[in-house]
Amino acid sequence: MTLRVPKAELPAELRENMIKQLGAVPEPVEVLWNQPGLAASNQRFSAEVGTWDAADAGLKTFAHMAVAAQVGCSWCLDVNYFLALNQNLDLAKASQVPRWRQSEVFTPLERDVLAYAEAMTNTPPTVTDELSKSLLDRLGPAALVELTVFIGFANMAARCNTAHGITSQGYSDACEIPLAPRTGNAGDHDVASTA
Repeated sequence: MTLRVPKAELPAELRENMIKQLGAVPEPVEVLWNQPGLAASNQRFSAEVGTWDAADAGLKTFAHMAVAAQVGCSWCLDVNYFLALNQNLDLAKASQVPRWRQSEVFTPLERDVLAYAEAMTNTPPTVTDELSKSLLDRLGPAALVELTVFIGFANMAARCNTAHGITSQGYSDACEIPLAPRTGNAGDHDVASTA
């Protein structure tokens, strides 16, 4: 896939900061910079999302990866696998998120979070009262609300990146364990192979 929207030139200071932080400028930032006000708002909100701490960061990373695998956003899957490395998450477990239903490495809570992320991502959403209550009982209201909004944000990012033709930039190359390919229903995306 090729970019459907051209990259815009970032201000030099922003470009340098991104390279310093991540080793490369993320393509979503370059594409969104075609509308600088929107790009700046997106960066501020992304930074704010990163400060939320009612829900476990590892659960949120796995949820974002589940959204990315379902939507087919290899960029989100790639960068979140890289973030899993930097959060000291179990990479063997993180590598299995694209095929979490077939894997036996996840705890019951992690499995419910991954199911919740997929249920929110379905069109129309398929979140059940039972799943929501189960998560509410184990996480509490603040964490469930945070997780829900985080998954909504992950959907926005994954769907925008996919629509713009943005694919993996190789962030996960630093991870020693390769991502497992997604398995499941016909029509599922094999995004792990592009990460």
